[in-house]
Amino acid sequence: MSWELTPVQAAACCSPLAREPLSETAAEGIAPLLKALADPVRLRLMSIVASHQGGEACVCDLNDAFELSQPTISHHLKILHEAGLLDREKRGVWVYYRARNEALQNLAALIGGQAR
Repeated sequence: MSWELTPVQAAACCSPLAREPLSETAAEGIAPLLKALADPVRLRLMSIVASHQGGEACVCDLNDAFELSQPTISHHLKILHEAGLLDREKRGVWVYYRARNEALQNLAALIGGQAR
């Protein structure tokens, strides 16, 4: 019995990271996204925004989830926005954040093997 996978089986079970080496350009594009998510506060912020009712959250909705100052939370949100993981829209005095589904799907495909 052979334990080798067919190309179809390999594509179905192995992430793109394991199928072939990333190019330098691809790695340079992906690293800022992973770096932005590598902080526990930012990872939690992403989760809260992405799972918030209606798919978006106001900064005012996020402050109570952390024992951090509002400027610190805004700084973390800015990093996620600059990395391309969050969109933001100012409405009056508040800023609303929405997860960029395409960026999350691309990360999931890279790690999970569901290439697009």
